[in-house]
Amino acid sequence: QVQLVESGGGLVQAGGSLRLSCAASGRTFSSYAMGWFRQTPGKEREFVATISWSGSTHYADSVKGRFTISRDNAKNTVYLQMNSLKPEDTAVYYCAADTWYPLSEVYGIKYWGKGTPVTVSS
Repeated sequence: QVQLVESGGGLVQAGGSLRLSCAASGRTFSSYAMGWFRQTPGKEREFVATISWSGSTHYADSVKGRFTISRDNAKNTVYLQMNSLKPEDTAVYYCAADTWYPLSEVYGIKYWGKGTPVTVSS
């Protein structure tokens, strides 16, 4: 069983930066691929970024070059550094974990956090 807790969301002006964190429980964190997804009201949850157990990464086109996913296996934590934020990045951001990679599809992912809200004002 893996429990995920996100933090770091908040209100930021367009062009600003935020860093999201996702702390994972369990002693096998390093064997899980991790991902970030986001969702706005009335829309499907969408893929943002994913990182494998060995550090390979993959991004949605909409965030490529602006967001960076990373992980610290010693701290059981995955991060999402978000730069050059745009109002369309406003959403609840969710952390996800599973044993396959890339975690770019919502369906079938076993573990999810409860989300952290990000609001980007124009």
